[in-house]
Amino acid sequence: MKVLVVGGGGREHTLVWKIAQSPLVEHIYCAPGNPGIAELAECVHIGVEEIEVLRDFALAEQIDLTVVGPEVPLTMGIVDIFQAAGLLVFGPNKAAAQIEGSKGFSKDLMARYNIPTAKYQSFTDHAAAVSYILEQGAPIVVKADGLAAGKGVVVAQTAEQAIAAVDDIMLDQVFGAAGSSVVIEEFMDGEEASFFAFTDGKNILPLASSQDHKRVNDNDEGPNTGGMGAYSPAPVVTDALYQVIVETIVKPTIQGMAQDGCPYSGILYVGLMIKDGKPRVVEYNARFGDPEAQPLLMRMKSDIVPVLLACARGELTQDRIEWYDKAAVCVVMASGGYPAAYAKDLPISGLDKAAEIKDLMVFHAGTTLKQGKIVNQGGRVLGVTGLGDSVSDAIKTAYAGVALISWDQVHYRRDIGAKALNR
Repeated sequence: MKVLVVGGGGREHTLVWKIAQSPLVEHIYCAPGNPGIAELAECVHIGVEEIEVLRDFALAEQIDLTVVGPEVPLTMGIVDIFQAAGLLVFGPNKAAAQIEGSKGFSKDLMARYNIPTAKYQSFTDHAAAVSYILEQGAPIVVKADGLAAGKGVVVAQTAEQAIAAVDDIMLDQVFGAAGSSVVIEEFMDGEEASFFAFTDGKNILPLASSQDHKRVNDNDEGPNTGGMGAYSPAPVVTDALYQVIVETIVKPTIQGMAQDGCPYSGILYVGLMIKDGKPRVVEYNARFGDPEAQPLLMRMKSDIVPVLLACARGELTQDRIEWYDKAAVCVVMASGGYPAAYAKDLPISGLDKAAEIKDLMVFHAGTTLKQGKIVNQGGRVLGVTGLGDSVSDAIKTAYAGVALISWDQVHYRRDIGAKALNR
C-alpha cells in the first residue's frame, strides 16, 4: 500500500520511521517532509495548509492511507475534504478537531460530561476578563482560545502578569485571531503527564504513558514551548492511575463527543496534571504530541499501520499494543533564542556520528537542506531519542547523541527525564 504523511516536523519524521517498518507498506510520501524524512520517504513540496492540492495529489497517486500530523490542517478540515473525495484518512474531522482548535469548546465539553479539570470562564470582553482576574487572584492561568503553536498559555504568578497576558492576547493580538477569546482557569499544581489513545470514534486503544517538558530551561523555568523533551514510560502514571485516566477521562471524552454529534476519530492527546494520585485535564490535542511521539513510537513493538487503518475505517477492534520492555527519552535540540527570535541557516555537524550510536534515533524537526548542508530552520530542530533498559540508561544514550551534534547557539535542556529518576 501507499501512505501519505502530512507534515514536516519531528512528529512526522517519527511517524514515517514507524510506518516504514510495516510489511504492509510499499511506498511512503511525505508533504512537505524534511531532510531526515527524505531518507525514508519521498518528500513532496506541498504545504500542510494546501489541502486541495494534497487531496489532488492523493487521488493522482492512488494513496491508500493519509496520516495527518499537525493540528492546523485538521482544524481547517483536511479530513472532511479527503473523505468527500473517497480517500481514507487518519485524524479527526473539522468539527471534532475543535477539541484542540478551541479551548472554550474543550472546557465546555469537560463541564458537560463531568471530566475532571480546572474551574474556568471564557471571555470575549477584555474588561470582563480583567475584572475576573482581580476577583480570583493569582496564581492563575490565561489561555488564548485558538491555536497558538503551544505558546498561547501564560501561567501568571501575579494578577498584574495575568492582566498583561490578557492585554497581549486580546488587545495586541500577539496570537492573531486565536486571541479573540480567552479562557481563564484556576492554577493547578502537581506533576504533568501526557496520555494518548487511538480511537475510531467509539472504541479506544490507549498507549503507554509519557511526560513532556514544556518550559524552555532546566528545572521547568522560562517560557512555555512546544516541548523541550519527553520520556516514556512516566512513573507518575501508575497502573492504577492509568485505569482511572481511561475510565474517568478518555472514555467520557470519546462518548461525549459522539453524543454531541461530532464523533472523534484518530489519536487523542490528553495533557494531565496529577496531584495526590488524582488526574485532571490541562488540555486536549487532536494529534500526536511532539516530542512525546518520539519516545512512544520508539517503544512501540506492534505494527502501527493496522491501527491507523482501523481508526480511519471506524473498525478499531484491537485491544492492546505490544511495547518493548524499555524506556525511551527524547531531548529536543533547539535554536538559541527559541521560543522567541533565533538565527536560521546555521550548519549542523555531527549527525553522521550520532547515527552510529546503538539504540539512538535523531528525528529531524526544524531542519532544511541548503547548498548540500543540513541547517537549522525552525525553533525546535532535532529530537535526539535514546532507548534503554531503564530511564537512566535511555537518558545516557540520548545525551551521548546530543554531545556529538552541534551548531552555533544550540540550546537544549540538561535535565530531561530527571523527574522519573527522582521518583
